Amino acid sequence: MYDGPIQDLIAQLSRLPGIGPKGAQRIAFFLLDADLSDVEALAQAILKAKQTVKFCQVCFNATEDDICRICRNERRDHSQICVVEESKDIIAIERTREYRGLYHVLGGAISPIDNRGPADLHIRELVQRLGDGQVTEIILATNPNTEGEVTATYLSRLIAPLGVAVSRLASGLPVGGDLEYAEEITLGRAFEGRRLVAGGGN
Repeated sequence: MYDGPIQDLIAQLSRLPGIGPKGAQRIAFFLLDADLSDVEALAQAILKAKQTVKFCQVCFNATEDDICRICRNERRDHSQICVVEESKDIIAIERTREYRGLYHVLGGAISPIDNRGPADLHIRELVQRLGDGQVTEIILATNPNTEGEVTATYLSRLIAPLGVAVSRLASGLPVGGDLEYAEEITLGRAFEGRRLVAGGGN
């Protein structure tokens, strides 16, 4: 245990996802050894991001504008919507250069253990986006873990009666893994080999 500000810094860093006590301690001492200007730049970047970044009014992707650049892009395929759990998953998919449609960020996955159900996600907004008949395919790209599979199953059953084709990313993604950590080739192949899991109208 350390005194005062050092321990407070370690405690705050420990709250970050994927950072344990030892990792938090290493980061804390790295910051203490860094130049003051570098630490101030980091602090300002965090504050600016928190103050200026919001969520797209259409797809809920992180953006500085009311509508994100992907939703504004008329050259994207507006007949496809790829459903992901978090904004960071969009970055992983875009790196593959295999997908040219739109996105919808759920804001998580259905998880009874975490007391998070369908009403806590942006599912209602997704269904509303299907109302004009322009979308012909929903691609479910939730993480290949238990919560992601439950969410994908729920969405496929909800959307199929609306006459929209529902597909799921194909094998190639490791079970229990996250899209964020998938490398480009694996994720690209998963897109190429996605499978239909529910009907698609005419």
